[in-house]
Amino acid sequence: MSEEQKLYEGKAKILYTTDDPEILLAHFKDDATAFNAQKRGQIAGKGEINCAIASQLFELLEAKGISTHFIDRPAPNQMRVKRVQILPLEVVVRNIAAGSLCQQTGLPLGKVLPNPLVEFYLKNDALGDPLLTRDRLLLLELATPQQLNQLTEQALRINQLLIAFFQDCSITLVDFKLEFGISSSQQLLLADEISPDTCRLWNQAETDPDKRVMDKDRFRRDLGNVEDAYQQVLERVLAAL
Repeated sequence: MSEEQKLYEGKAKILYTTDDPEILLAHFKDDATAFNAQKRGQIAGKGEINCAIASQLFELLEAKGISTHFIDRPAPNQMRVKRVQILPLEVVVRNIAAGSLCQQTGLPLGKVLPNPLVEFYLKNDALGDPLLTRDRLLLLELATPQQLNQLTEQALRINQLLIAFFQDCSITLVDFKLEFGISSSQQLLLADEISPDTCRLWNQAETDPDKRVMDKDRFRRDLGNVEDAYQQVLERVLAAL
């Protein structure tokens, strides 16, 4: 693969063009970042593990009627995807209070929310990926009202499906981030990835607040055993399919 084929490089993936202008190749990296890339490092094997987990979860969601950009996985750390124009939004779904929700509201860590909370964040590192109200989002013309409704409905449906699946893995889905894109045919597709990089996942067999963490919080908070946690998620995902 030549350097000239590189289309874009982000924190976790590199996108390459292919012979088909409507298909891209996503290469998953071992690089790890946190706090808007203020903290950087590497997690050995992360690219292959996240690519495998995301591929399996995309296939699961496709089978349940969720349209995604996923095509196939031609190599352990590579995914072929449909080319989309990514919406500049992060759609976050929260089931349990953690992370910034606790920091910004004072809710205690681990409080189960009465209903899933769907939030929208601006994808802009320079601005710190700020939380947006619906009116601000519309003011910035980041999505149409119809798209916002569709994004919310899709996020809640995906949440239902993933909660049930991770329950079979003896994992609690605390919260997660989704990204969506618009295809050349103007179809809204789930894009990016779903993995321990983008989800908070707690081991149901553990009650210790640190030991139960199976996601990138292990890297953010210097909890150690990051690679083992990611590998365990992959093994449980594969066993539950």
